[in-house]
Amino acid sequence: MNIDIDMISIMILTLGFVVFFLAGAFKVLREYERGVVFLLGRFWKVKGPGLVIVVPIIQAMVRVDLRTIVMDVPTQDVISRDNVSVKVNAVLYFRVVDPQRAIIQVEDYNAATSQLAQTTLRSVLGQHELDEMLASRERLNNDIQKILDEQTEAWGIKVSNVEIKHVDLNESMIRAIARQAEAERERRAKVIHAEGELQASQRLLEAAQVLARQPEALLLRYLQTLTEIAGEKSSTIVFPLPMEMMASLQRMVDKQKEK
Repeated sequence: MNIDIDMISIMILTLGFVVFFLAGAFKVLREYERGVVFLLGRFWKVKGPGLVIVVPIIQAMVRVDLRTIVMDVPTQDVISRDNVSVKVNAVLYFRVVDPQRAIIQVEDYNAATSQLAQTTLRSVLGQHELDEMLASRERLNNDIQKILDEQTEAWGIKVSNVEIKHVDLNESMIRAIARQAEAERERRAKVIHAEGELQASQRLLEAAQVLARQPEALLLRYLQTLTEIAGEKSSTIVFPLPMEMMASLQRMVDKQKEK
């Protein structure tokens, strides 16, 4: 009887060990997952997706997600090249393209990429003036993305995109920019007004030259002005008559008599 009990206990222990072995040996990896398998501590191969068998004790597997990761880069204090202090944050898009290097070459590729993105953001933006940060974001995004992609390549990481989200200024700087914009608008208005005066003076000079060459045209202009004044509601009109014009009028009358 004791022998039977011992046999049953051994069978239960054996069955439990088999169940434990099978539970630890069979792994299911989704389509977007890969498993980096180590054999006795040394890299063996990358497996997946689907059913993967990992021998317990002598083998170990680390799951790696191949989907694009969206990471918020925390707000960074940046001093621009023209000594303006701003707060900038961004969003980073990256994915693992080489699971082996992502696990072996760096301890935590998520944390490493985040820290690298923060330092690169401060370094790149600090080389540009505030106006460039506000007006040339696409170019700055491309510069940051290129630098990050080159440095994370050794980790098996591909940085696909970087987008600067916000460039926050303090209140005093916002007021200074508003005053600068107002001064720029006033400058443009004065330039446009001066250009208009210049063009008008040029046209008046051309008109005066034409009238000087043709005295009859000056007389016609004089008569036209009289007609315009006569249409106004005025009881008394004092209009000077230059003697030169009278002479021109006399010459016109003489020419008509000669005909």
